[in-house]
Amino acid sequence: MTQVVSSAERFAQGQDRRKQMRRVEHKTWKGKDRRESALRLLRASTRGRVPALVALKNQLMAVSPFGYFRGAVPVMAYDLSLISNTGICNQLCGDAHVRNLGAFAGPDGRIVFDINDFDETIVAPFEWDVKRMAVSLVLASREAGGKDLQGSEAASVFLASYRASMTAFAKMPVLEVARYQVRRLGSVSPVGGILRMAERATPAHTLATLTEVKKGVMGGGPQRIFKTIPPTLKRVTGVAADKVVGSLKMYAGSLQPERRHFLAQYKVVDVAFKVVGTGSVGLRDYVVFMEGNGAKDPLFLQIKEEVASGYAAYVGRPAVKSGRGHEGQRVVNGERAMQLQSDPFLGWTTMDGRDYLVRQLNDHKASIKLAELKESELVEYAAVCGEMLARGHARAGDAAMVAGYMGSSGRFDDAVCAFAEGYANQTEADWKELVRSLKTTGKKAVGKKTAK
Repeated sequence: MTQVVSSAERFAQGQDRRKQMRRVEHKTWKGKDRRESALRLLRASTRGRVPALVALKNQLMAVSPFGYFRGAVPVMAYDLSLISNTGICNQLCGDAHVRNLGAFAGPDGRIVFDINDFDETIVAPFEWDVKRMAVSLVLASREAGGKDLQGSEAASVFLASYRASMTAFAKMPVLEVARYQVRRLGSVSPVGGILRMAERATPAHTLATLTEVKKGVMGGGPQRIFKTIPPTLKRVTGVAADKVVGSLKMYAGSLQPERRHFLAQYKVVDVAFKVVGTGSVGLRDYVVFMEGNGAKDPLFLQIKEEVASGYAAYVGRPAVKSGRGHEGQRVVNGERAMQLQSDPFLGWTTMDGRDYLVRQLNDHKASIKLAELKESELVEYAAVCGEMLARGHARAGDAAMVAGYMGSSGRFDDAVCAFAEGYANQTEADWKELVRSLKTTGKKAVGKKTAK
């Protein structure tokens, strides 16, 4: 058998990485080091997207600095590549921010709370996820009306929680890390609210929200079909719908056999095109309405186009190839690696040469609402963010090496907190630039060079 390096040795290797990048260096952010403009990076990221939806993406990003941050992964990925890194690579969420933790239904039907967005997942320096989450907490505090001191406190609590959790994981038996659950979630006020929302977000609720009964569809009697809700939901029929349905054959092959058996008991009823998220707006996203054991047994699948991670251009080839060339599979692999439990219908497919992720739509899904968040609740929530991100990194990476690098002092925390404040300021400046460009060019600045 292959000789395994001990946890103590890996911890020491992490300590040695401080020679490559001192912990205090993590505070560094200098906007003047940029050789590319944020607008140009955003414009490049929209190539290949549905041109008519790029303007909508711009508008969503222009709502607030936090909204901009959600859609600006390509900008932060570029910025992080300009800074030294630890070289301690880990499976990343890639888009770690406060709204990308949420609730969903696990395979056993119970509500799970975890990181739940992996479009940008990739193997890269662990601190890139940590820095992005810390920045998001500063921006979230500002959006909720808090002062800089409160945002800084939230970031500090997150970082201390992440470091303490990673230190604990480094000492645990391997299978305990794999099975580790955060037991106190129900008592954390913001998370408790998310879990209560998730209880109500059932397939039956989705059925009532997104579908309606129409007479004379395809020349037949009354039939339940997708509503048309401009600009976010539109029925797809004819050849386009046939392609979507046809892609389910490849998707079924990506599932485990028992789950493929369950899927086979559902029949397709209708197909629609749906606009989702902020960063994903403009990518092709379809939803499929299916029925199993009668009209009261709906299943909604989301077939979501996946392109290369925003970090792909800045990491080595082995990391880029982690998904064996299929972007949907890349996302599935990253999600399964980091989550304690994953959507039982998580898989991938291909249509017209484009890669897609497939998962359930809105099955008990819910996430935090920043507008309703109190200052004290953000700090409480930040501690959960730290524990959750550490668990994901420990499951998919080397907790001992990361813990060894960070150490027992607050040096790493203080440096990343300083970075978060500086980068939040940069994000606000970039957001203002986007807003000005939209006013100047009729809301098409970022997307004016999209593919035809």
